[in-house]
Amino acid sequence: MEFGNVLRSEWTKLRSVRSTYWTALVAVVVTIGVAVIVCAKWADDIRHAHIDKIDPTLTSLNGLYLAQVAVGTLGVLVISSEYGTGMIRATFAAVPQRRAVLAAKALVFTAATLVAGEVLSFSAFGIGQAILHPVHAGASLGQHEVLRAVVGGGLYLAAIGLLGFGLGALIRHTAGALSAFFGVLFAFSALADLLPTSWRNDVIPYLPANAGSQIFTVDRVHDALTPWSGLGVFCLYAAAAITAAAVLITRRDA
Repeated sequence: MEFGNVLRSEWTKLRSVRSTYWTALVAVVVTIGVAVIVCAKWADDIRHAHIDKIDPTLTSLNGLYLAQVAVGTLGVLVISSEYGTGMIRATFAAVPQRRAVLAAKALVFTAATLVAGEVLSFSAFGIGQAILHPVHAGASLGQHEVLRAVVGGGLYLAAIGLLGFGLGALIRHTAGALSAFFGVLFAFSALADLLPTSWRNDVIPYLPANAGSQIFTVDRVHDALTPWSGLGVFCLYAAAAITAAAVLITRRDA
């Protein structure tokens, strides 16, 4: 089967399952909902307490920290659900080139997540700024680093989705892959707290969530990685999982 046909097949699968729409709905609700709640709170604080130092861009994009859970979960389900139902055997029977299937799934999912993530990031930013501008605390896309941060929100969600996808392809069981995803994203930070302080300070900037989230932050934390370096480090985690899955996919039974 030609690779273009494989891509069309994977696109049909992605848009025909309910999990895609449910996780997309959750991502939209939490991203926009958190933007409204957090920006409204800050706007009220500014009116009454004269607070004048916030990062208006990150304030609008705070919901991405919750949306990443939905997007990563969908990344896992895109492939682990096929192993769970046994449909993957039919897929490999139709397309014996297993790595071509993996590549097609990754490309289709990345494209869909990137488009949706950018729309979501720009929407959250626009809504948040509409709330903050009346109290003169908003930002515009023309300001330094703001456009990069808003675009970076969509890029981060796409990278999160790829991390989930890679772990789903590597582990092949939904529960196990989800556990690994949450472990990589959150448990590493908890483990870093157990290290000696000097080691902890050196390790923390390179942890997945800490590194990747710099791409949608304007006011960078001291000692954090630069935005593009942080995203690059995060993408290495996703690339490692996908590469391991690509190596093993021809060595294991479906």
